Amino acid sequence: MTTAINKKNVKRATLLSLIPGLGQFYNEQKFKGFIFLGVFLLFLFEMATFGIGALHGFITLGSVPIEDHSLFLMIEGTLQIIITVIFLIFYAINLRDARMVAKQWNSGMKVNVTAKEIIHNMFDNGFPYVLTLPAYIVMTFAIIFPVLVTLFMAFTNYDFYHIPPANLIDWVGFKNFFSIFFLSSYRDTFGSVLSWTLIWTMCASTLQITLGVFTAVVANQEFIKGRRLFGVIFLLPWAVPAFITILSFSNIFNDSIGAINAQVIPFLNHLPFVDISAIAWKTDPFWTKVAIIMIQGWLGFPYIYVMVTGILQSIPADLYEAAKIDGANAIQRFSQITMPMILYVAAPIFVTQYTGNFNNFSMIYLFNMGGPGSVGGGAGSTDILISWIYKLTTGTSPQYSVAAAVTLMISAIVITVSLIVFKRTKAFDMEGM
Repeated sequence: MTTAINKKNVKRATLLSLIPGLGQFYNEQKFKGFIFLGVFLLFLFEMATFGIGALHGFITLGSVPIEDHSLFLMIEGTLQIIITVIFLIFYAINLRDARMVAKQWNSGMKVNVTAKEIIHNMFDNGFPYVLTLPAYIVMTFAIIFPVLVTLFMAFTNYDFYHIPPANLIDWVGFKNFFSIFFLSSYRDTFGSVLSWTLIWTMCASTLQITLGVFTAVVANQEFIKGRRLFGVIFLLPWAVPAFITILSFSNIFNDSIGAINAQVIPFLNHLPFVDISAIAWKTDPFWTKVAIIMIQGWLGFPYIYVMVTGILQSIPADLYEAAKIDGANAIQRFSQITMPMILYVAAPIFVTQYTGNFNNFSMIYLFNMGGPGSVGGGAGSTDILISWIYKLTTGTSPQYSVAAAVTLMISAIVITVSLIVFKRTKAFDMEGM
């Protein structure tokens, strides 16, 4: 480390850094200056050879069908936007670095000058940033990049009549969102699908959480014999792949030859005062909805059971003993000790159960393909938003841009609700832990 012996003009260092690297040279950090200048020149070369054309193509989305592929131009433009944003962040860091180092010279602080000193300082003081930088880069291109493409697609007319390269895609602004809320063919469908999505999410998630908590509490009572056996039985739905279970239940609930109508209901009718007719599980929308909610409760409760079992085993027995001495009954002990402890630990997991079922495509599609019947706009009577999106993009007349718009609204709903619940439950508040 070297000690500052001369003064530096902070304003001059900042102005020189308008060309990255020059401010670092002024601050006598040649190694860092070469790195910053090299990145700057590399960005200029990238802009000259690819970037300018990519941004132009992103704005126009092509002008000549067949020759110009609008979707590829959008993807290339999105990639260039990400690269440009990353460079702007680097540019801001460059300006700040030059300014801060100049101030260090003037204050008499030790300044790293040589390459060895700079590298050592980077690993000593910036090791967390160095370690996480590759993860951020991968996240940017693996998550943010496709999300941005979907975002931009929602503002185009990408549909059956505008499929590149035979046809060009055009920017249409908020037309797709306007159509979803105000065009009758989409508005009615969106309202119906959204309302059922919310009902499905609340009922299915609440059922599986309730079953999971109930079975865990009962199975962990001391007077229950063979608790290990119960644990194995409760894990069976989790052990079998979900899609196999769903397809099996789809056959079991078949209206004509399914086990429920062909065997279970006739058996129940032999009991006194029982007279149940065959139920249209897969042809009546109401009973189809009842069936898939019950099946999801069966599929989802084992995970909750395992998690809650672990929480229950961590609750000190002294709390229950003290509650018994104070005269608390079983219900009071559950409401005052057990449930608060479960919610304190598992509330974020419970939220993910709701958000997961909000986008539970496999349950809806594999059981009855979103049917029976139709509510218009290509959606079946049991389709939720995510399965409706699938049909919008794979039907005979795909509506990619509308599907992208619906996807954005799903994301907004899930993110907003999750953040509100996480904030209220203080899921990420680690103070006092």
